[in-house]
Amino acid sequence: MVRTRLAWFIVGFSVSAAAISQFTWRDLSNERYALSYHMNQKFEDLEARVLNLESISPQNPNQTTQ
Repeated sequence: MVRTRLAWFIVGFSVSAAAISQFTWRDLSNERYALSYHMNQKFEDLEARVLNLESISPQNPNQTTQ
């Protein structure tokens, strides 16, 4: 009877640990993908701003204005 209780305790503990680790893993991977997506978005926005500034700049920067 003691062995049966111990076995069920070990099974329950293992299943609980597996469920907790699965939820933790899922949460961490979602956070990592969200961070990666946001960083890519920020770099695309920054690149668009730089391209916009480059297109606005004078075509011949060596000219002097009088």
